[in-house]
Amino acid sequence: MFEKTGDSRRGKIFLLPNLFTTASLFSGFYAIVAAINGRYFDAAVAIVIAAVFDGLDGRVARLTGTTSRFGMEYDSLCDLVSFGVAPALLAYLWVLKPYGRYGWLAAFLYVATTALRLARFNTQDSGASKSFTGLPCPAAAGLISTSVLFFQFMEINNALSDKIMLVMVYCLSYLMVSTHGYLSFKHPETTKAKTFHALVAMVLLVMVVATEPQVTLFIIMLAYVLSGPLADAYRLLAGRKSAATKNLESKKII
Repeated sequence: MFEKTGDSRRGKIFLLPNLFTTASLFSGFYAIVAAINGRYFDAAVAIVIAAVFDGLDGRVARLTGTTSRFGMEYDSLCDLVSFGVAPALLAYLWVLKPYGRYGWLAAFLYVATTALRLARFNTQDSGASKSFTGLPCPAAAGLISTSVLFFQFMEINNALSDKIMLVMVYCLSYLMVSTHGYLSFKHPETTKAKTFHALVAMVLLVMVVATEPQVTLFIIMLAYVLSGPLADAYRLLAGRKSAATKNLESKKII
C-alpha cells in the first residue's frame, strides 16, 4: 500500500529501531502492571526507562537510515501506552484516587491530551525543526514519574503533595496541547567544536544526575517543562518593552 506513493521506504519494517520502540512499550506496560500492584517506585522507574528507549529508537533510525512510516506510527501507538496510559494510571492510583471524579477525570484528560498531542505531531511537517509545538509527552510522563521518585525520596506524603499532583496533571495536560515551544534535541549540531562541547556537557550531566537521581532528575524535568511557558513569557515581555521603547523614541523625534 505504501509503495504506491513513490516512497519505497514508507511500507518497510526495519528491525533495529522497532526493537527499541518495543522495549519502550514493554517498559510502559510493566509500569502499568507495577502501578496496579501498588509498586509505584518500580512503575516510575519503568516510565523513565521507557523514555530512554523512546529517545534511542528515533536516533538509531536516523543514524542507520531506517526511518519509515510504519516506524513512526508504531512509535506513536507505543508512546500513547508508555507516556499516556502508564503515567495517568500511576498518578491516579498513587494520589488521585481519593479525589473521586476529579481524580479519574484528571487521569482521563491526561490520556486524551497525550493522544491529541501525538496526532498533531504526526500531522505536522516538523522537518529539521529545533523545537516542538507543545510539551512532548515523554517529558510530561517524565515529570510525573520523577515526582513519584522525588516525593518518596524526600518522604513527602501529605494532602499538600496530593493537591500538587492533581494540579500538575491538569497543567501537563494543557501544556501538551498548547502552542508553547520546547527545545528539540533530535537534530544536534554536528560540527567538531560543538560535538566536543556537547560531550563535555553530557559528562557533566551524568555526574550531576548520578549524585542523587531522585532529586536531580525531578529538577531537570521540572526545568524543561517550565522552559516553554517561561520562554514565551520572556519573549512577550521583551516585545512589549521593545514596542514601548520605539513609541517613546518616536515621540521624542516628534
